[in-house]
Amino acid sequence: MRTLIALFLLINSFAMAQNHIPSELPFKSIPDGGTNYSSANLLVRMIEGAGYRYYWATEGLTADDLAYQPSESGQSVRETLEHIYGLSDIVRNTSMDTVSIRPPANTPADWPTLRMQTLRYLEDATKQLKNKSPEELAALEIVFVRGGKQSTFPLWNMINGPISDIIYHTGQIVSFRRTNGNPLPKGVNVFTGRTKA
Repeated sequence: MRTLIALFLLINSFAMAQNHIPSELPFKSIPDGGTNYSSANLLVRMIEGAGYRYYWATEGLTADDLAYQPSESGQSVRETLEHIYGLSDIVRNTSMDTVSIRPPANTPADWPTLRMQTLRYLEDATKQLKNKSPEELAALEIVFVRGGKQSTFPLWNMINGPISDIIYHTGQIVSFRRTNGNPLPKGVNVFTGRTKA
């Protein structure tokens, strides 16, 4: 009887936990920007734009797409997505005033988790940065630790570094999947941040 009760409680706990997990990934669309054009909110919008592009560039990728490699010496789509994950880790860590260990320690092994975690890291960054004052932004730095050595860079480098790099490599994913016969879903509009069904 105790085993049955324990099993019931375990199943009930799992079911309740599932109800608290958002079923939809972030950046399916870009939220309205509002009217506050602060430096923090402009930075947030850049990350939202990167997240939207990444969401749709990776929507519906197949195992064949993930294995696609444009040349012998080039990275596969999967390797490029792992690189983007590492960049999203830097963006998130910087927004949270946390050190970025290079290379990242726990890159997810399965594709759905890698995609979800990349999008969640970008979402975390937007939540941390939204409405920060210029003074709060100025206090943020990109801090890397690689092989026991630490290097520090100003927040400016996040714009021309990881954020721009995410957008750049996401464009590669769009190109690679098209070349592999699986083009971007129709209706994606990066200008409006909305996708028509």
